[in-house]
Amino acid sequence: MCGRFVSKTDAAMEQAFNVLPRQWSRDWVKYNVAPTQKVPVIRLTEAQREGVMLRWGLVPAWAKGQPTQYSTINARAETIQTAATYRGPWKHGQRCIIPAVGFYEWRQLAGRRQPYFIQLAGRASFGFCGLWESSTALDGSVLESCTIITVPANPMVAQIHAKGRMPAMVTPEQCGAWLEGSSSDAWSVLAPFPAELMDAYPVSTRVNTPRNDDPELLEPIA
Repeated sequence: MCGRFVSKTDAAMEQAFNVLPRQWSRDWVKYNVAPTQKVPVIRLTEAQREGVMLRWGLVPAWAKGQPTQYSTINARAETIQTAATYRGPWKHGQRCIIPAVGFYEWRQLAGRRQPYFIQLAGRASFGFCGLWESSTALDGSVLESCTIITVPANPMVAQIHAKGRMPAMVTPEQCGAWLEGSSSDAWSVLAPFPAELMDAYPVSTRVNTPRNDDPELLEPIA
């Protein structure tokens, strides 16, 4: 799964993902993104990659703008074609990329849970594969939201995450199949990212609290 991550919107990221137009603030950064917060999302709009800010935690169209009682921050790849919450966005091609620098997972140790920061080797930017949805409330207001798709973990992440899941990830060069490809092209992307291209290290338990949001969260600890 993925419950916390690091994201930013800067010129380098926009250029790498070929984002145009954008509806987010340039040089936005958050070191401890938490569920229900708004996050940068790249989606296809009129054949252009548009950058927008959406609620993290997908609200289904049928929910009439009201968040559900169950968690929708992650969607298992195995069920996005059939689950009531996700099959609509999948069927309608409402795929998106959530750009990221890295994400956090917790490893169960003796009597405690140790957070780890997981990233691409060299701290290169990448994106989570996601789905987005638009839900209209009874008063006519529209809530747009997204979810991050998860796949079975690669060997490195599996050593950290007890449930053996990880987010589906793509580099900027790989994201075309997910954003602009056919449904079969997009489906082929949903695989564990190669472990040899990633690294991870333990970080402070300060990340456990969402209000802590600073670069020091990324500092490795002994």
